[in-house]
Amino acid sequence: MPLPGEWNDKLNDFQRMIVLKSIRLDKIPLAVQNFVTTKVGRQFIEPPTFNIGKSYKDASVSVPLIFVLSPGSDPVADFMRFAEEMNMSKKFESISLGRGQDKKAINCINENAGRGGWALLMNCHLASSFMPKLEHIVESLDDSNHRDFRLWMTSMPSKGFPVSVL
Repeated sequence: MPLPGEWNDKLNDFQRMIVLKSIRLDKIPLAVQNFVTTKVGRQFIEPPTFNIGKSYKDASVSVPLIFVLSPGSDPVADFMRFAEEMNMSKKFESISLGRGQDKKAINCINENAGRGGWALLMNCHLASSFMPKLEHIVESLDDSNHRDFRLWMTSMPSKGFPVSVL
């Protein structure tokens, strides 16, 4: 709704938001979205769609790819389609982490690093005791590994996930 009297014409968009804040604090998020849309464009308030191909180009033998999970998301299905597109569907191995999977995960990483496959470690948040070892493994990845090797991970947000890996 416009401000009463001459105030709607006297104030600029930003000043009207300040007045709105004093009257209806709950309406500020929408007002800020409208302000940003008007001033710089809608693309600055819409989250970009996820593009696994672009993310893959940013990764390397020593830079892993991490899917941060949220309720209802299924990045593994996207991963499988992408593996098919890249002709890697037969050259990847996945491990669902949890109790007792540490050695399997280490073997999976080492074997794929040597032969040029992909290693997918799923549910890293369930293996908090393994995270320090994973951090050490990621820090030791270098260009001596096969050039096609990639380390992929999935994890819910977790305090135990190593920040250096991110």
